[in-house]
Amino acid sequence: MTTCHYIRTIINIMQELKKELQKAIAKVVRENRKKSITKSADEIAMGKSMWADLENGIKDPQFSTLWRIAEGLDIKPHVLVKLIEDELGEEFSFLENI
Repeated sequence: MTTCHYIRTIINIMQELKKELQKAIAKVVRENRKKSITKSADEIAMGKSMWADLENGIKDPQFSTLWRIAEGLDIKPHVLVKLIEDELGEEFSFLENI
């Protein structure tokens, strides 16, 4: 395997893992939202379209955004991360798949 092919393979694996993470975040946010998207987004000063993108697995939020989302869902940030971790399963890892 050439170095270039190896690098492309790693990039593809990382992109697939990122998509898996985004889907897990989306599912957890959808399942824990008790208010409308508009109200939830407004409460944390986030655009409605960005919140919708999160729930559709399109956006990859920064940690500070996850923190705000947790507050908007009325749960502790570590609980949100744990719920996402549980959704992904114990085998999920960005490092062990390379």
